[in-house]
Amino acid sequence: MSQAQRLRQLLAEPGLIVMPCCFDALSAKMVERAGFPLTFMSGFAVSVARLGMPDTGLISYGEMRDQGHSICDAVSIPVIGDGDTGYGNPLNVKRTVQGYAKAGFACIMIEDQMAPKRCGHTRGKHTVSRDEAVTRVRAALDARDEGADILVLARTDARATDGLEEALARAKIFREMGADITFLEAPHDKDEMRRYCEEVEGPKMANLVEQGDTPLLPREELEEIGFKLAAYPLTLQLAALQGMAEALTAMKAGHHPQHLASFTELQAVAGFPEYFEAEKAYAEG
Repeated sequence: MSQAQRLRQLLAEPGLIVMPCCFDALSAKMVERAGFPLTFMSGFAVSVARLGMPDTGLISYGEMRDQGHSICDAVSIPVIGDGDTGYGNPLNVKRTVQGYAKAGFACIMIEDQMAPKRCGHTRGKHTVSRDEAVTRVRAALDARDEGADILVLARTDARATDGLEEALARAKIFREMGADITFLEAPHDKDEMRRYCEEVEGPKMANLVEQGDTPLLPREELEEIGFKLAAYPLTLQLAALQGMAEALTAMKAGHHPQHLASFTELQAVAGFPEYFEAEKAYAEG
């Protein structure tokens, strides 16, 4: 079964899927080891981790695909990849979808922001016209239907630029076109989240950003409202940021950091036991 097929199977099962997001192979392996069935490669988190730069369209298709290949190769669970705007015109979108499928992604997210795009919970966003957004999603769906073994998650940021009604209209159109999953970014309150789930058919994703525009509702409530996926794009990176800051503060003060994971645990996550076992088998002939 391919990763796209595995994701389709997950989407067909009842209940909300909690999806911690990753930014590199190590964080993806941690998500899998914790028992989650699915993860998402966050564009924001990858831009910060790989470039040390903001999610404002600075990272390229090649860098994102390369990071995604490492992530998908490190885990056995399906991975959804942030494909941003598709990195150009409709033909670029098709190439991006095909490239993400070859990298091992189960699904790609394509959005309707104007390049250079930026994080959905920051100010200064601009979206393309509805017609251009539709064309962009159509190109992604064409790539899928022409043989790319990958699902398409169609995202709209129009809530921030054109209001809730336009965002709902776009999400409905994306679903009617055949998008496997839809995502209305940054609804402002529970009522807007409920309207989205009631008015748009098919699987829907909630994006839960700490200190973001969308309320961090309990998981039971997200499921009751009608969401299928609950993505937490920055939780792991924020935890890593805090952990590194605390360790560095301690070292600066002349102390050794406390409450660290063990070296044995790090070796286990990296795969040393399996490596040594395979090395021994080859040595023994």
